[in-house]
Amino acid sequence: MRAAFLEKASVRVGLIGTGYVAKLRAEAFVHDERSLLLAIVGNTKEKTAALACDYQTEAMSSWQELVEREDIDLVVICNVNRDHGAIAKKALQAGKHVIVEYPLSLDVVEAEELVALAKAQNKLLHVEHIELLGGLHLALKQYLPQLGGLFYVRYSTIKPEHPAPRKWTFNHELFGFPLMGALSRLHRFTDLFGEVTTVNCHQRFWQTETEYYQSCLCISQLCFNNGLLGQVVYGKGETLWQAERKFEVHGENGGLIFEGDKGVLIENGKTTPIEVGTKRGLFAKDTNMVLDCLLNGTPLYVTPEASLYTLKVADAARQAAETGLTMYMNHVDDA
Repeated sequence: MRAAFLEKASVRVGLIGTGYVAKLRAEAFVHDERSLLLAIVGNTKEKTAALACDYQTEAMSSWQELVEREDIDLVVICNVNRDHGAIAKKALQAGKHVIVEYPLSLDVVEAEELVALAKAQNKLLHVEHIELLGGLHLALKQYLPQLGGLFYVRYSTIKPEHPAPRKWTFNHELFGFPLMGALSRLHRFTDLFGEVTTVNCHQRFWQTETEYYQSCLCISQLCFNNGLLGQVVYGKGETLWQAERKFEVHGENGGLIFEGDKGVLIENGKTTPIEVGTKRGLFAKDTNMVLDCLLNGTPLYVTPEASLYTLKVADAARQAAETGLTMYMNHVDDA
């Protein structure tokens, strides 16, 4: 039966990572007859073996060996942010197509080189941005034209955690600068509102351990080329006390306010509820679209160049936070 399935499958997949997203990717590939999940590798032997057993595939001992396998067409990178760039580079050099969870890299220069390498190799480089596929983003796109001239937008995601988990998302080196590690916060903005002129940013960390910090708070202010002012607030950990997930857009004719999974459109004193679609199944949808692209040439919903631009905005925020200076994106692009 496996041999017959292998004959039908067009895309042979190697998966790097064993966490939540890796499991969703594995699930999507094993349930799509156009793909065959051949191998998995993670940071620990035990987790790799367990996930490989769950999906009846091969457990490998290193990602370096996986990307060199001649029988793998597509490498899917779902591990810690720090390693994304290095793995993507080796995979592309080995002639593989690549899916990588955002960010493409924690280094902008490396990310630029990866986009160029994928073009030179004529291989797919897909940076996942499922926030663009979710109900919130689709609702925003649908209702923004009704607001008139936009002048202010704010996106806040605050997650108190008591105690904070001792895992890679609370590690400077492994997760990266908060708005690079959580690139989707900025990517919603650049996808909806276009290019950025200036970036300011302030950050604070609370850290009593060498390897992990216990809290972070990062606030960035963006001025867009169209005159819009945007603010992004990202925080997590032990020194935060009230959870918030809020996206608000203000225009001259009305406003959009989304809190959690509920939204409202406000126009001339009238408030209209907006239904926000579910976030479930987005990784499966993303995976299906990648297979459509590889096998049928169907365009994807996001380009690596778009993700790279947002990464440059995030890196400008990092520089602003470290120096206390306003960063000008035209200077960043020229650097």
